[in-house]
Amino acid sequence: MTLSIVIPAHEEGDAIGATVEALHTALADAAIPHEIVVVDDHSSDRSVAVLDALARRVPTLRWVRNEGPRGYGYAVRAGLDAYTGDAVCIVMADASDDPADVVAYYRKLGEGYECVFGSRFIAGSHVSNYPWPKLVLNRIANIAIRTLFASRFNDWTNAFKCFRREVIDGAQPILSCHFNLTVELPLKAAVRGYSYAVIPVQWRGRSTGVSKFRIKEMGSRYVFVVLYVLLEKWLARGDYSRKERSWPARAGPPEF
Repeated sequence: MTLSIVIPAHEEGDAIGATVEALHTALADAAIPHEIVVVDDHSSDRSVAVLDALARRVPTLRWVRNEGPRGYGYAVRAGLDAYTGDAVCIVMADASDDPADVVAYYRKLGEGYECVFGSRFIAGSHVSNYPWPKLVLNRIANIAIRTLFASRFNDWTNAFKCFRREVIDGAQPILSCHFNLTVELPLKAAVRGYSYAVIPVQWRGRSTGVSKFRIKEMGSRYVFVVLYVLLEKWLARGDYSRKERSWPARAGPPEF
């Protein structure tokens, strides 16, 4: 099973090098067949020069441009159009996600799960340098989603997740253009009947660059996509669910 890493990157020239090299080292040391696809999202800093230099050093790296409008969701969707692996893991460019957790995701997929979701808020996880206003809003948003979907999973908004190719194909059409894509993909995967594992992950706030997340811009977008998937769950009567389900031995159906 080949694993693709998709990394959306806007103005990440100072961070992307360390992120890519750490990922490549961890995956190569674990003997995981992989590719790393960085999507340059209309950067005006030195990102392109850094990526060109990286591509000469890291044999599994290739980078593409987001030819659509600028935005996290647009960039991830460009990466999902470009990846070639059997599974894909979405990783942030700022080194907030731990490469060791990517390896753990791959191992879980090997057990037969179709998705792996990381939680930053369960036993075994660790979070550092999380700005408290964002942390408070994160917990409120996740409590709301858990309540609406009667779910035990507590970190739907975490961008760092992993999906087999058939899940990405089955989640179409993807609507989100911005950070609300982080909840659209996992909620659709769960509602449409794909199995998933939850594992603790490590997360650290960025040490370079500037966060692209804007709280005031995202509220209505999150509400829209959550309600969209909730209406599908209530009204679609399984029209978008998998026609045949084959749960792995240790993976029960989703928590809905």
